[in-house]
Amino acid sequence: MRTDLLSYAPDLHAALLADYCLSAAPGERLLVAGGQEATPLIRAVTRALLTRGARPVVRMDYPGQQEDFAELASDAVLDAIHPADLSDVEALDGSLRVLTPVEPRHVDAARRARLLAANAPVASARARRKWSLTLYPTAYAAAQAGMTEAQFGDFVMRAMFLDRADPVAAWGEVRATQARIIERLTRADVVRIEAPGTDLTLRVGGRSWANSDGKRNMPSGEVFTGPLENSAEGVVTFTVPAEYQGVMVRGARLEFRGGLVVNASADEGEAALHAALDTDPGARRLGELGIGTNGGIQVPTGNILFDEKIGGTVHLAIGKSYPETGGVNASAVHWDLITDLRQGGRLSLDGEVVQENGQFLI
Repeated sequence: MRTDLLSYAPDLHAALLADYCLSAAPGERLLVAGGQEATPLIRAVTRALLTRGARPVVRMDYPGQQEDFAELASDAVLDAIHPADLSDVEALDGSLRVLTPVEPRHVDAARRARLLAANAPVASARARRKWSLTLYPTAYAAAQAGMTEAQFGDFVMRAMFLDRADPVAAWGEVRATQARIIERLTRADVVRIEAPGTDLTLRVGGRSWANSDGKRNMPSGEVFTGPLENSAEGVVTFTVPAEYQGVMVRGARLEFRGGLVVNASADEGEAALHAALDTDPGARRLGELGIGTNGGIQVPTGNILFDEKIGGTVHLAIGKSYPETGGVNASAVHWDLITDLRQGGRLSLDGEVVQENGQFLI
């Protein structure tokens, strides 16, 4: 066990978010949203934005608020947003969402999917503005990761390079490393992913690769694109558990033909997997192929913000594409599922192996 643990420092976290992630400017109306447990960070971010001349809008959820809405709302409320919800987002200059993990309460997966679909216009409007996503280290998140609260706080600080004298410079190094990887990826058309239980091909020719350097996800460390929507062929088994709408899904397996999921199963959480796929037609196609590059995140934590960045993994998101990649798939869903290539896996570009057992050969 480490004896030199860093204490979690919300003020350092907030400064990185305000300056590097949001680039807060005077007069900007910026949403800060998260759960009540994240009050120390939300307060620190609010203070940081105020001192930079921005106009923070703070929204805090009580534990179980989303579950209450999905469980108790009438059909009319569940299936349609109020016009004010959309106009409020359209009046923002940007937003920060603070993930605040707490123990989830089971709610019918189909009702949660309906709520997600109804809120798609709000999510799309928010995505058209600058946005960032981060996590507050709650006691539940620590337990989910198999760590003490002190260990998890230390993990979060180091994953964000807040243990460095100049974390912004450290994220600049990540950007430069990933730019070299992208230089090779942009020359590829056919991507093949092979691992135990996985043999999947995708096409990415003509699409753009994004260099995720911590501005939108904090922490980050991945490169990603939107594969051609009808190109996925084969089978993929996701070996890293992934949570969806409060349900942990383990051992998910998807079979694709012509880009469409034609078979789906899971060792655990299969109902949630099917509910996600049945949300809308776009949920059965891929919106993202991502490659994790963060060597500082090596162990799954049960939280996608960290786990999709693990160096030596790939992730595939069912549902919505990011427009900047050239992807055109539309869906209320964007759910990342991860497979580990570090033990017997490989990644090939147009027949050339470029990563084996999680290590790049380029």
